[in-house]
Amino acid sequence: MTRDELLNALRDLKPWMESQGLVNVRLFGSYARDEAGPASDIDLLVDETHTLSVLDRFDVEEALGARLKRTVDVCFERNLNPYVRQTALRDALVV
Repeated sequence: MTRDELLNALRDLKPWMESQGLVNVRLFGSYARDEAGPASDIDLLVDETHTLSVLDRFDVEEALGARLKRTVDVCFERNLNPYVRQTALRDALVV
């Protein structure tokens, strides 16, 4: 899947993600830099409208992974240390 294909798929999933409490969704990492390989996962940086339990977060990642046919890592911006946040935001593409 190319970066543009992934962004289009994520945009199609945006209403569902919002219904799960994920807002301000941004793609970062290797896909955002257009450097993804066959084993690359999908890194999403998000804000949340309400605090998700660990189980809810796992369910969201699994559901997104099943739809996108890749492992998905959902990172909550408020939980990132400043260095990781800065690095993620540098590459981030808004969905």
